[in-house]
Amino acid sequence: MSAVAVHSLWTTAAEPIAKIDAPQFEYGQLSPTLIVVGAAIIGVLVEAFVPRKSRYYVQMFVSVVALVAAFAAVVALAADGYATTKARIAAMGAIAVDGPALFLQGTILLVALVGLFTFAERRLDPEAHGNRVDSFAAQAASVPGSDSEKAAVKAGFTTTEVFPLLLFAVSGMLIFPSANDLLTLFVALEVFSLPLYLLCALARRKRLMSQEAAVKYFLLGAFASAFTLFGIALLYGYAGSMSYATIAQVVDGQVQTVNPALADTMGNDALLLVGAAMLVMGLLFKVGAVPFHMWTPDVYQGAPTPVTGFMAAATKVAAFGALLRVLYVVLPGLRWDWRPVMWGVAIVTMLGGAIVAITQTDIKRLLAYSSIAHAGFILAGVIAATPDGVSSVLFYLAAYSFVTIGAFAVVTLVRDAGGEATHLSKWAGLGRRSPLVAAVFAVFLLAFAGIPLTSGFAGKFAVFKAAAEGGAAPLVVVGVISSAIAAFFYIRVIVLMFFSEPRPEGPTVAVPSLLTTTAIGVGVAVTLVLGVAPQYFLDLANQAGVFVR
Repeated sequence: MSAVAVHSLWTTAAEPIAKIDAPQFEYGQLSPTLIVVGAAIIGVLVEAFVPRKSRYYVQMFVSVVALVAAFAAVVALAADGYATTKARIAAMGAIAVDGPALFLQGTILLVALVGLFTFAERRLDPEAHGNRVDSFAAQAASVPGSDSEKAAVKAGFTTTEVFPLLLFAVSGMLIFPSANDLLTLFVALEVFSLPLYLLCALARRKRLMSQEAAVKYFLLGAFASAFTLFGIALLYGYAGSMSYATIAQVVDGQVQTVNPALADTMGNDALLLVGAAMLVMGLLFKVGAVPFHMWTPDVYQGAPTPVTGFMAAATKVAAFGALLRVLYVVLPGLRWDWRPVMWGVAIVTMLGGAIVAITQTDIKRLLAYSSIAHAGFILAGVIAATPDGVSSVLFYLAAYSFVTIGAFAVVTLVRDAGGEATHLSKWAGLGRRSPLVAAVFAVFLLAFAGIPLTSGFAGKFAVFKAAAEGGAAPLVVVGVISSAIAAFFYIRVIVLMFFSEPRPEGPTVAVPSLLTTTAIGVGVAVTLVLGVAPQYFLDLANQAGVFVR
């Protein structure tokens, strides 16, 4: 048998393969995310090659420049019309560049910049062995309380890896609300979740509590990711595509040419309903809605406070952005199915967060339950299913995120011998001992409560108005009752600070550096500006409220 004959046994002549087109990427429209990812990679290289003494300053410089440049890129894209007339799908259909995406990306970048200042703070703890220390463990890999940890503290080590981790988390958060197919959505979810799991475990004080928080967050987050992935698989089985637009067309029954292999599954509503439910469940876990909220209080309490502030503000913005896009772009045809379920979730979230917060004795846990209640208020705007609903949610997220990061920045200042004094009893009489800090915290609490002339009032008013006009008036009634319950525990903290006798052995208020002062100052400024003159920002959110499909 000749060699040619043997060869022909297992090969057949094939048609020449058509040329595969190279993928098209619009680098300009993806620039905000690319800048942050690039800076995060540079941050990893800095850890490897820059001497330990200089790392903190180099990382700080790289991170600030990246976040400012990325924000400038977002503004440039919006000014160029990508938020309105030029809105389009980029990166081979994977990313949407439109009003909601740019508005949320801008908010996330500003929140990350303010959060970065709290990460870099080094004046609050007393110096250890002549070295200034921050909120993060000296050496994350060492066992809490071990000799190696003591040696690391003595040597003045610092965990400067927190800066690239922050940037990686931000890069995932930028893609999450702008993802235009299910695979991109899942990748973005993992890219911003994994750095947060790590950051939660890095507290300098209360190391074991911090590590416990990280493990709880990781395990519950892994479950939520698994549900999301299962939902994505079912939706793919139903529609035969990962693309948001294609799935929406299949749901609406607008598909012209049906692949014979998919003819059976496209009529199978069980795949659609179960898949959509699992996908939305994963997103509700990220926003901290009841009954997927169990991780929130433990993680907020155990994580280093700068991380808690950043996570509480930025994760909510990214997750609500993704939830809006999924419900408004992918599943508008299922509105009659998802609205009743969301009604139930919003009601138990508002009431659950507000009622359980009353029983809390730790300031970080109290703010955690407060954030759960706020997730319920924002869901009221999501349920409106109108253009006003989108713009009110965008405005609320922007307002809420700065109040949150400012409030947690204030929590870092109140200290005793064991580090941060987070037990409420220790805050008694704080207004007499440090009137300025107590007054600033009172402003944030009043904003959370939704008192007029604060951003919280403007945000709640916008969301409830949109919900009422969208036919969800009973939900607004529940929201107002929940706000009244929530106002009780916010006012209780203010009364505790200003009208209680300070304890002689009570905590002191640390004098922060310019970094934390800036973070708190920005929080107060945004809270008052959005409260006193919200119209410009409401108009901005209104213009940015249209999704591209």
